[in-house]
Amino acid sequence: MAIQNKSKSISNNVSEGDDASLRSLSSEDVSQAPRGYCCAKSINPADGRGRKLHLLQMIVLPFIPILALIIQTAVLLNNIMVTRNEVMEINNQVTIATELGKVVTRMQLERSEVAFYVYTSGSLLRTNLTKRFELTDEALRNMSSWPPVSFTVDDKKIIYIDKASFQRNLTKFRDTVIKSDDNTIKDVVRWYTSLNAALLEHLTQQIKENDNSGVWRYLLAFKNLLKSIESTGIAMVYGVNYFGQGYLQQQNYINYITHDAIAKDLLNTSLNYVSQMKAEYNALSRNMVGYGNIKIKNDIIIKNTQRKPNYDEALNYFDSMATYTDELRKIQRTLRVLIQDYVDENLHDSANTEALGIAVLVLVLSLSPIIIWLVRNAVETIQLYAANLAKKAKELKREKRKSDLLLFQMLPPSVATQLKQTRQVPAEYYASVTVYFSDIVGFTEIAAVSTPLEVVTFLNKIYKQFDARIECYDVYKVETIGDSYMVASGLPVKNGNKHVTEIASMALDLLSGSKQFKIPHRKSERLQIRSGAHTGPVVAGIVGSKMPRYCLFGDTVNTASRMESTGEASKIHISLEMKKALDSIGGYKTEHRGLVDVKGKGLMDTYWLTCKEGGQNRTMEMDAPAFLEEEEEEDMEPVFIKRLRNESFF
Repeated sequence: MAIQNKSKSISNNVSEGDDASLRSLSSEDVSQAPRGYCCAKSINPADGRGRKLHLLQMIVLPFIPILALIIQTAVLLNNIMVTRNEVMEINNQVTIATELGKVVTRMQLERSEVAFYVYTSGSLLRTNLTKRFELTDEALRNMSSWPPVSFTVDDKKIIYIDKASFQRNLTKFRDTVIKSDDNTIKDVVRWYTSLNAALLEHLTQQIKENDNSGVWRYLLAFKNLLKSIESTGIAMVYGVNYFGQGYLQQQNYINYITHDAIAKDLLNTSLNYVSQMKAEYNALSRNMVGYGNIKIKNDIIIKNTQRKPNYDEALNYFDSMATYTDELRKIQRTLRVLIQDYVDENLHDSANTEALGIAVLVLVLSLSPIIIWLVRNAVETIQLYAANLAKKAKELKREKRKSDLLLFQMLPPSVATQLKQTRQVPAEYYASVTVYFSDIVGFTEIAAVSTPLEVVTFLNKIYKQFDARIECYDVYKVETIGDSYMVASGLPVKNGNKHVTEIASMALDLLSGSKQFKIPHRKSERLQIRSGAHTGPVVAGIVGSKMPRYCLFGDTVNTASRMESTGEASKIHISLEMKKALDSIGGYKTEHRGLVDVKGKGLMDTYWLTCKEGGQNRTMEMDAPAFLEEEEEEDMEPVFIKRLRNESFF
């Protein structure tokens, strides 16, 4: 049972070292892993069911990013289409705003012409109203849609639901202005101003300031410029009235100041929204004839000093302001072109981006089957390689197990593992170990009368029995040199103070077993061994790089060897140090030998180890050990050799 336990511990040491790296290569080990440990480890790509699961897994894994890419591309394409629809909506919005802006512009011009007509009592000195009305009607006909317009004049709410009703009422208002002599500039300005205000309010509602395209800046500038021209036109009417009458009533003066300030503020806002308009306006201020005269007239009106009515000066002011508003409308037309170019560019970019998104989606959908097919072929190749690798891994593991078992018989398992991992084992100091030596009494005479083969057979058989027997103890066989047999306990794995009792029990066991051993080629002679042991400190380490050996150094080794060489046949000679160690533990009987002259040590007080307390006297024959119950002629094998032979059948 002890031999089996020792064998199991060696097997465990074998499986723990480099076998971990081998296990990573073997699909057999992968398939034997616990199910809940790792999904990948629970699939063996070398067998039938495992091959299918592994193939499915390897196909699904690359399909996940492909599917994610398809979804991402589809979402991106959807966002692109949504953006394009928004741009199309913006384009419609710009179209409506442009059409509505043209109507407002024509209504502004019509207002100024009608006001001039009323002011001059129908003299028609500046333009033809019929032609002006036709231009306004043309702008109305070109409108693709008509917004519901409602405004209030003289506490009377006027609503125009459709374009036809508005045109009828506009024609009726024109006829009233031309045919009636009771109209005043105030009435004309109020009606046109209320109408334009309603149209501009609708234009303002059409503009979305939260639009991500950026066109809202241009639309706001367009709207503010329209309102600026509107307020400029209203202020111009009051300015003409001032020069024509020589003075403005308080309310008219307030209205002039208000609309003049609003016009300037809206104009500045528009210029700030679109930087290109600043250059246009600066060019206007430099090149327009009479631009400085407008500022002078404006300062005169603001003072509102009582003066004589001057019809020519009123007409000159009207012409200057009309030219100025015409120049502002040129800037407005330039801004309208900028808006259209901006929207067209956005539409072009959206179309290109949409085409690119569709191309990417088609490409991904086209390449996905090819990728899956390539992955499938690659996985089948990997599975074939895995099957071959699993077979080779089994063979490698079997051979490695054999080599490890052999190695662990030559070196301590812990030292061998450390040597394989780090390729170097530093020397280590042990404060207390027990070293055992034994040799065969009369070996020189036996060898002299025996053939070399008989000597080798004899030593092989006795030491095989010794090797099998020491498996029962926590000891390490250091080496055999000729007929000398060296064993130590307490290293390389320290065992406290157990090393003394382990060596003592082993020495008694070997001595008892050796008495039952017969020399193979000399049946009449019994084997006699001489044993010696000593307890003390040693230094242990690996010596050499070719066939390295685990060697012990120190005076303890020399003393143990001297205990053996100065001992007697069939006796166990121990030092005083070992005797004291045994006494401190108890359970063993010793006999005092006395002082012995030891070479290199002088006189030493030594003892004989006789037996365990409560056991039989060592002179009496003990039961034969189990390993001697077999037939003497059988060539016994060590335990590890049997294990290796059994491994070959796996």
